[in-house]
Amino acid sequence: METGASVPAGRSLVFDSGIGGMGVVQALRDLLPALHIDYLADTALFPYGEQPDDLLTARIVNLLVAACDNLQPDVLVIACNTASTIALPALRERLNIPVVGCVPPIRWAGRVSETRVIGLLSTSATARRPYTLRLHQEFAADCRLITHGARRLADLAERAFLGEVITDADIQHELDCLFGQPYGDEIDTVGLGCTHYTFLMDAFERLSPPGVRWLDPASAVARQVGTVLRTAPHGTEAAQKGRFLMTRLPHAAPGLEAATARLGFRGWEQFTASVPLMAAGI
Repeated sequence: METGASVPAGRSLVFDSGIGGMGVVQALRDLLPALHIDYLADTALFPYGEQPDDLLTARIVNLLVAACDNLQPDVLVIACNTASTIALPALRERLNIPVVGCVPPIRWAGRVSETRVIGLLSTSATARRPYTLRLHQEFAADCRLITHGARRLADLAERAFLGEVITDADIQHELDCLFGQPYGDEIDTVGLGCTHYTFLMDAFERLSPPGVRWLDPASAVARQVGTVLRTAPHGTEAAQKGRFLMTRLPHAAPGLEAATARLGFRGWEQFTASVPLMAAGI
């Protein structure tokens, strides 16, 4: 198993449309404690789910090329299923650093399922994307895949991250939409198809039928970052704390300062692709 001590310190940039990628940040902190982490949230266009793919791809590539030019990371981590499923090839073509994505863990589910009936809990956009279908066909074709594109779970997860108490009834409704489908009672493995859902994992495990295995790809992403840093050239850890950047600053953000401070960030700043970073304290 990889340890932080085995990986020389380097710089990473973690990207998501909102704060859902903080689950990946937590996994990186746990596995690679010496890693310098900057975080960029494209809050100006959050949520990504209902945006056209071509618009999103162009925006994500332009934004992240500018951010990498500015922040000089050794590795870029796309902690967003939507961004990963549509923009990874274009990003890898434009950037000269490793890019680690986060995609629905359908292949992983196919490896471990015993009933050969697997579930995917995701946003509605991820559930309907052709990329998800291709993952199923290529890596778990012998499994029946049951998906639920939840419209509210990402918002509930962000509220949970900020310290708000989420009622069991809200979570149970979404789980019933998954397990209540035909063959849903045979599901033995469920993959998280949205990085936000990490913050609801305890509730998923507690409220789902007994014996269901839940797969969170955040730990796998962290392991891949460790592998990349051991094999690719990289610099040394920056002296300052990691930066928490947003493309649009919040009007009000109760709980955000405390939540991000737990992961090593202090305050936040605004980032725009066309102008230098602008400090904006809290």
